[in-house]
Amino acid sequence: MQTVYGLSAGTWLERIVIDRLTVHVAASIVDAFDPDAHVRARGSHLTSPTGGINVLNGCEGTDVAFLLVSAMLVAPIAWRMRAAGVLAGLVLVFALNQARIVTLFYAARAHSTLFDALHGTVTPLLLVVAAAAFYAVWVAGAGRAPGVSEP
Repeated sequence: MQTVYGLSAGTWLERIVIDRLTVHVAASIVDAFDPDAHVRARGSHLTSPTGGINVLNGCEGTDVAFLLVSAMLVAPIAWRMRAAGVLAGLVLVFALNQARIVTLFYAARAHSTLFDALHGTVTPLLLVVAAAAFYAVWVAGAGRAPGVSEP
């Protein structure tokens, strides 16, 4: 999945995922909660008069989404539960990545060292840990769901 998505670099698909689904949504979130930030989505850039960030390929959360989808596809649970887990997991990863982008936007404006730590280590790790925890809880719960047979 990652290889196929990687081939979309510079194409309309990457622009939809990064510009529209990541940056535009993040700008809407910031604007809804902090209209004084005067944030704008400009392509892959989340900008304001006091600074901003550029969301590049790899910052949109697809790597974690693909990891979670791959795990769900081989999970030892019924196909219906796998499909529901994929859907719920994608929503979770999207929401957490949006929180990550908004956090990075504010960190970049506040302190570059904080931004570097959050961007390079803390938030990517939190996304992977959250996806792994979701997977573990989902699979454990699916195995106990009444009326659900093994695959």
